[in-house]
Amino acid sequence: MRYIDFRDSICRELRRNRKGLTWPELRERLDLPYKSPCSEWVNRMEKENGLTRRPGSGRAYIWRLKARQ
Repeated sequence: MRYIDFRDSICRELRRNRKGLTWPELRERLDLPYKSPCSEWVNRMEKENGLTRRPGSGRAYIWRLKARQ
């Protein structure tokens, strides 16, 4: 999987779910082949696409996209 495929699928799913999703939820919904996300790709998405990750319940982080302006 290339970065742009990963990015596009994550962003599309997060736009459908404005309250956000955890990594396991994203992985399952999108049938992603990764146990954990590539930190380099996640950092790039934070800068380029407004991805935010905030603590949720337990150890899970909620992934969201900042509202477009």
